[in-house]
Amino acid sequence: MPNLLRGARQPRFAILFATLVACAESAPADSSETEFDPWWLASQQPAPAKPVDAGPSTDIYAPPQDDPFYEPPAITGQPGDLLRIRNSTFSNDPFFQIPYDDVMAWQVLYQSTDALDRPNAVSGTILVPAKAWSGSGERPLVSYAVGTRGLGDGCAPSYTLPLGVDYEGDIVRTLLDQGWAVAITDYEGSGTPGRHTYMVGPSEGHAVLDLARAAQRLDGAGLGSNTPVGLMGYSQGGGAAGWAAELAASYAPELDVKGSAVGGVPGDLAATAEFLNGSPLVAFALMAALGLDAAYPELDLDGHLNAHGRAILPKGESLCISSLDGFGSVIGDFSFTSFNDYTTSDLLMDPAWRARLREVQLGKTKPSAPVYQYHSLLDEIVPFEQAATLRTTWCTLGADVTWDVLPAEHALGIAVGPSLAIPWLAERFAGKATASNCDAP
Repeated sequence: MPNLLRGARQPRFAILFATLVACAESAPADSSETEFDPWWLASQQPAPAKPVDAGPSTDIYAPPQDDPFYEPPAITGQPGDLLRIRNSTFSNDPFFQIPYDDVMAWQVLYQSTDALDRPNAVSGTILVPAKAWSGSGERPLVSYAVGTRGLGDGCAPSYTLPLGVDYEGDIVRTLLDQGWAVAITDYEGSGTPGRHTYMVGPSEGHAVLDLARAAQRLDGAGLGSNTPVGLMGYSQGGGAAGWAAELAASYAPELDVKGSAVGGVPGDLAATAEFLNGSPLVAFALMAALGLDAAYPELDLDGHLNAHGRAILPKGESLCISSLDGFGSVIGDFSFTSFNDYTTSDLLMDPAWRARLREVQLGKTKPSAPVYQYHSLLDEIVPFEQAATLRTTWCTLGADVTWDVLPAEHALGIAVGPSLAIPWLAERFAGKATASNCDAP
């Protein structure tokens, strides 16, 4: 397959932790202390024809925790309804935030559903190429699920994409270069009030599907009910897109989902937590514990914490690993620790925790559309074995699965995977037959 991530648009993951956040952390301070009114913000894009609510703030460079736009209005509608809209920008320039002038961008709040099937409000970004779609049929839409950022509101992609510091910005740009529209959810509690329900599949799957619905309903985006939809994500995003693939037929049957490209999928959180326990990267499992606790109040994480756990909890709740300081905390503060260093009992053996971990395990439902699943053989964060088990489970359920094993580790997987996943999605949008390899070992 051709390498679509070419030239200067090769993903910058190798320098992510050393460069992104310095810019991300400095930009909001600068924008709040000076009158930052870039010329392109007012003139680059047309306003939506019938904006639902422009919101109480127009400063897209303000951190979400300081921006009233992210405070939801009353939620009284249906999943996918737009609650608030404002024009935004998309940039891959971390120094001057010069936006792409060939992309229309909106920040939105939209209605979704949490893990307990209650209505909630989620923020996100909708991007559409300004150039008319020249392919056959209607312009496709990819609901793109991002990988791990952390639990802090400042990690939200709707905030980092205008600043030019989102570490998956190159992938988003490549999707747009296909002529496709792209919707990027922040997930529940990222940007919006409340703790991010990190790694909680039902909540994340709902958010991915409902932003696709919202994009189809956005005046000015040129999308509609017949828009072909693709789902895509890696790592946390692979799990979110995998959940969206399983939920699509029952939760959003009106969406014309053509396929799901999912990589580095943490389909079994219990197995992943055991794999990470005591490792240099155990912080990812600890963040997942915080995310599960946010989604399921009966887990009562605080009641299981010891004094050290309670003391370090605030740092975990505000952690953004896509920053120099945040990644330093992952390595410096949490590395090589175990769950027992923070708790008074073993959460993995607690009946309530075990029940919820089973509930958020992928593989219970056959994805209704074809799936391209890939995983790095040497993945040091999301264990390979549980991903291979998910592939077998989906195949046993009768799903159309194409499986690829990458000779790489986790970070290289996100760098290499899109050059395989994007052409696969293009074939689904073109109506071409799949080449499922469920029968292969």
